[in-house]
Amino acid sequence: MRATSRLSALTTQLLGPRSSRHYATMANDLSLKTEYTMLSGHKIPALGYGVYQTPADVAEEVVLHSFKAGYRHVDSARVYRNEGPCAEAIKKSGIPRSEIFFTSKVPPRAMGYEATKSSITSSFSQTGLDYIDLYLIHAPYGGKEARRGTWLALLEAQQAGRIRSIGVSNYGLHHLDELESYIHELEAQHGKGKGGEISVGQWELHPWLARPDIVGWCRERGVVIEAYCPIVRGQRFEEPVLKGLREKYGKTAAQILLRWSLQKGFVPLPKSVTPSRIEENADIFDFRLTDEEMKVLETGEYAPCSWDPTTSND
Repeated sequence: MRATSRLSALTTQLLGPRSSRHYATMANDLSLKTEYTMLSGHKIPALGYGVYQTPADVAEEVVLHSFKAGYRHVDSARVYRNEGPCAEAIKKSGIPRSEIFFTSKVPPRAMGYEATKSSITSSFSQTGLDYIDLYLIHAPYGGKEARRGTWLALLEAQQAGRIRSIGVSNYGLHHLDELESYIHELEAQHGKGKGGEISVGQWELHPWLARPDIVGWCRERGVVIEAYCPIVRGQRFEEPVLKGLREKYGKTAAQILLRWSLQKGFVPLPKSVTPSRIEENADIFDFRLTDEEMKVLETGEYAPCSWDPTTSND
């Protein structure tokens, strides 16, 4: 991505020097083709298409439609039970595999070294893909030893070239610190770089759950941040602040929230099975919220609309 020295300085000021290379905050630097470079060295598209709760019998169709709308990033998981149809859409799209980014996740009930190895094997069996771009730990359940075993299994799959990048989802600060310590232990035992890297962290993120502590932790380390439930499941569309912005920009509440997410440097993962909304959620690159508007949307609330495993002390 092109950037002037002024833009680079502003990005560094907003996001921190170690993470500035991963993010863009200006409208001219954001498009459906924008990608960020992860710590693994691979690239990830700045906008994803989520398939949570998308039935298997419609997943292929809607993922194909997302590709027609310009998305090149599909966020699935073992527990969604739609990895196979998503992969079929990738194969039938006519788009080179190298241009599509596919994610899956270790189920909470498959934590631990052996269970995670089985989960990975099953993902490849279900999808028939030669590689998976990103595999996340879906939630920090199962206890410390299970989390360590899961990370080790993911790391081995990455080192074998089956998975390109690895990361976590729904980790609290204490879980992140625990994993970072384990990575350092592995490096002490096997050499620098042998503990892996947290390339991506995924959380519920929106103006009513901005998680500044977790976001700060990730930005200090250059971890790419993904945002699920970025439009708050439609629960906040009638907020007065959104009404004013809708009228000003001629955009929907969902588009305003997705634009907020992009300008925060997140990778939003909107989901829908409605073709018009799939297209609408990608039409967010022709306007830019002002700094003042971004600040107004900083509500300071902690109001999850989904589960919140970050608080688990398991």
